[in-house]
Amino acid sequence: MAEVSTTIKVLDGGFSSQLSCHVGDNVDGDPLWTARFLQTRPLDVFKTHYDFLKAGSDIIMTNTYQASVGGFVKYLGITPDAGLELIKSAVSLAKEAREKYLKENTNGDSDRNPLIAGSIGPYGAHLHDGSEYNGAYADATPAATIRDWHRPRLEALIDSGVDLLAFETIPCEKEALVLVEMLKDYPSMKAWLSFSCKDDKHISHGDEFQAVAKKCYDLNPEQILAVGANCTAPANIAGLLSGINDIRDPHIPLIVYPNSGEKYHKDLGWTEGDKLQQLDCYVHGWLDLGVRYIGGCCRTYAEDIRRIHKQVQSWTNKK
Repeated sequence: MAEVSTTIKVLDGGFSSQLSCHVGDNVDGDPLWTARFLQTRPLDVFKTHYDFLKAGSDIIMTNTYQASVGGFVKYLGITPDAGLELIKSAVSLAKEAREKYLKENTNGDSDRNPLIAGSIGPYGAHLHDGSEYNGAYADATPAATIRDWHRPRLEALIDSGVDLLAFETIPCEKEALVLVEMLKDYPSMKAWLSFSCKDDKHISHGDEFQAVAKKCYDLNPEQILAVGANCTAPANIAGLLSGINDIRDPHIPLIVYPNSGEKYHKDLGWTEGDKLQQLDCYVHGWLDLGVRYIGGCCRTYAEDIRRIHKQVQSWTNKK
């Protein structure tokens, strides 16, 4: 079985949100999203990782959510080999940020050794049509096509030395099953699986979250570190997770990193949406549900991670 962590790991936050603090531009809407900055502003990518480490992240994710060889060829005009090198550079930038952090900010804490997760976003992200938020592509896209699209990036991340993989914002059961099965081809690697969810019961394509989460975990419990949700409103998390482990032994390790609750509209940008309170206000409740990996997604910043880190410390000190 995959090892169930008895400690809490704090993740990073919304990479595009924190990156915007450095580049001064609205990074949303680009077909490569933040992956373009691997070529154009690598120093700012490095700074963004460093911001999250200083804020208390135990795990940072590579800037590869929307990176793909085909996307780089199409939108940057580079060769496939150069595209793979750009993906590998994302790992190098994360490693450099970790090295700087460990050199300058450990304050004698010898146990602090942040990990690097290779971000694997969904197939739909490269389509640049919003389908990563509803999983509509799953109906017409063969599993083999999804698998072949993912493999070059996945292997580039592994070859570059990530500590684990983050299968994130997955909107449909079909793609989740593809990724869980693919992971078996790399037996020394572990990953978490995180779904995008449209409400407090269902993943974005409409499947019932808990049924899909259990199915995926049970297919590969040796390598799946955690299952959970990201890129959904924080108000949805309790409903998604409540009861998932009631009749299970051992329990499924749980991961959450929701967005701010705001909603993105193509023409209007970010609007308030369901944002009711700061993300850290939910932390104790999620930890009580068994969450062991926790962070933020879109519209969350290093400051949000700092608050989450403090809440995790507070909850842990009570135990």
